[in-house]
Amino acid sequence: MKQQASKFSYLALAVASALTSHATLAAENSEEQNSGLEVIEVTARKSVESLQQVPVAVTSISADELNEKGISVITEIQQFSPNTTLQRSRGTNSTITAFIRGVGQQDPLWGYEPGVGIYIDDVYMARPQGAVLDLLDIERVEVLRGPQGTLYGKNTIGGAIKYVTKEMSGDAELNLNGTLGSYNQRDVKLTGQFPIIDDKLYVGFGYANLQRDGYGEFLQSDLPNQDNENYNKDVVSARLSVQYRPTDELSFTFKWDKTEDESNSKGGYRLLPSILTDAPVPDSVYDSYTSLPTWNKVEVEGISFTANWEVSANSTLKYVFSDRESYSPTNIDFDNTALRIFDVPAIYDDEQTTHELQFNNAGDNYTFVSGLYYYDGESCGQFEAILEVLGQAAFGTPGLTREVSGCNNSNSKAAYAQLSYDFSEQWSMTAGMRYTKDEKVALVKNGLIFDTVYPESGWVPGYVRPEGELVPTVLDDNEDWSKFTPRIGVEYQATNDIMLFTSFSQGFKSGTFNPRASTAEPAAKPEDVDSIEVGMKSQWLDDSLRANVTLFSLDHKNRQYISVLPGENAADLNQRLGNIGTSESQGIEAEFTYLATEDLMLTASFGYIDSEFTEVIDYDAEGNPFDKSDRFTVSNTPEYTYNLGANYTLESNVGDFIFNANYYYRDDYALFEEDSLLTQEGYGIANLSVNWYSTEGDWTAGLHVKNLTDEEYMVGGYQFVAPLEDGGYAPGLGGDNTLIAYYGDPRTISLTVGYQF
Repeated sequence: MKQQASKFSYLALAVASALTSHATLAAENSEEQNSGLEVIEVTARKSVESLQQVPVAVTSISADELNEKGISVITEIQQFSPNTTLQRSRGTNSTITAFIRGVGQQDPLWGYEPGVGIYIDDVYMARPQGAVLDLLDIERVEVLRGPQGTLYGKNTIGGAIKYVTKEMSGDAELNLNGTLGSYNQRDVKLTGQFPIIDDKLYVGFGYANLQRDGYGEFLQSDLPNQDNENYNKDVVSARLSVQYRPTDELSFTFKWDKTEDESNSKGGYRLLPSILTDAPVPDSVYDSYTSLPTWNKVEVEGISFTANWEVSANSTLKYVFSDRESYSPTNIDFDNTALRIFDVPAIYDDEQTTHELQFNNAGDNYTFVSGLYYYDGESCGQFEAILEVLGQAAFGTPGLTREVSGCNNSNSKAAYAQLSYDFSEQWSMTAGMRYTKDEKVALVKNGLIFDTVYPESGWVPGYVRPEGELVPTVLDDNEDWSKFTPRIGVEYQATNDIMLFTSFSQGFKSGTFNPRASTAEPAAKPEDVDSIEVGMKSQWLDDSLRANVTLFSLDHKNRQYISVLPGENAADLNQRLGNIGTSESQGIEAEFTYLATEDLMLTASFGYIDSEFTEVIDYDAEGNPFDKSDRFTVSNTPEYTYNLGANYTLESNVGDFIFNANYYYRDDYALFEEDSLLTQEGYGIANLSVNWYSTEGDWTAGLHVKNLTDEEYMVGGYQFVAPLEDGGYAPGLGGDNTLIAYYGDPRTISLTVGYQF
């Protein structure tokens, strides 16, 4: 891997040098920040910097871009960031599946750690439940690709997504937006801010009520009086901000947010007809069957407090406190039939508290960022794997349920520092280090119940849960790890408009215990990613063309993976968690923005990644190790993605019209790592938007068409079947052909009208 990375870096430097030699000639007479492209500011390195001066692969999408493209949820950002996957998870609308450069986490079960960090302002969201954020009162979204282990810490080995809310200006504002669209979409958003004491005390708020009927329906259900819409939306979200500035140097900000998602649980599409009941393959990929209640809930609430003190003209001291909690009772029907073949009702219950103290100092030729960080999180849950049909057939019992519950609680402390130093007007270096001390305490209860059991009384009409502990404790343990994660880089400012950079960075994903453990197994060690990048940030043609290119190579070691172990009978769900895998990836990311005329802007982005497992060690029945890497694929990672876009402004007597169009393509990708039976073929999505801004600036309107050609594409699934040599399938757990897929949104049309009071 080191030899490959070295060759890769030399090649990248050669390419970048060749580009620079031509760019120098073109840029000799250019002026810095002329009337060309707008300067983009980001906080990728925890201080405000120009995008073109940050030696990190960053995509930044502003509030104006989001509105003009009709982007309403954070998952749509994947179209505009190369080598990025942001999808809704399998059973709910609000749980995210995030991968960057082939690194992420597919399973959202409590205890498993993500590979891509999600942040609201400076606050880390530890769990994927509720992380599919509806964009409300947003300033921009930043996608940081590659390990961010120095400044952002653990669980950012793929990268980080930063949701940056709008700063209060101090002026009185009130904005009302309403949307009507396909599938009876009806959204209302209200945002505003008011000064309580001029230049001292401000209050801001946001409220959103987002409703939509389902794309499909549940065709069969054995429960009466329930909503049978599938893929519907029922979300209410609110935010409140209070900012106090007693002096010009000192500010205090309090923020509160809450989201309640009561959209139905998503039913999957059966790719094979059931062999146990009348459940053929539905006509629509959005139709399903279920024997569970269709209700679902994701409640997320958080508060944060930030104190910012400008100690001097060059130094800033910041303290950030946050407390967040989420509660998600959910119904996931794995088999998607009207029989209780393989039903999994579950509860996720999480809480986290963080403290961060940050000190920044900047001089004429350096920038220093440092901080102390503390995280305390409780991640708990319970699920019932209901195999009622199997229990009746194999054991003659009223039902059969495997219950798993427990907690994986974390405590993490970290200290970090990063220095960027300019040796000359052209050469600079960045060096940083983070030390993390991580501790996990785990409790797992796991066992069989020869009955049909739900997590709580009243889960289905008339159900009363038996009292007492129904299954034994199988794991009660703790473990701790410590890790240094460095970053070192060199930057060369070839001209005012061209910067070359190269860097080495490292990140790690926390170790964890198996939340599905059936015995007292040891914890899995942390995952590690070593990454080398070579890039160029450049502006050409009098700042009318922006071209940012990054080549990368990464080595992903100690990959945590669940192996399914044979049991005494078909009801066993024996799974072992261990560090069994190593993968490598090399690729390129390129983003271009061209201001062709004063009114026409063209954009293009391209991502290519060559990723593969190089080693996956497992053990046979006799305990002998063997390599099964030929059966593994890096999941949720298409070989290439690209996006082509155009933005045209037309001025008129009745206001300005802005026309937007983009085409996004994803190459084929596997949904599972081991022996994946679900592979999505390459597909493209075309989107069109027309926006109008009144002459006075108070009225706006936007017409948005998404997925114009109505492409059907998989974003998740379940596979509990075994392929046979004749092309058929043998039934898996539960005794049925459980091969299920979940799909992205179909074609939708919406009209949004806004008024600023």
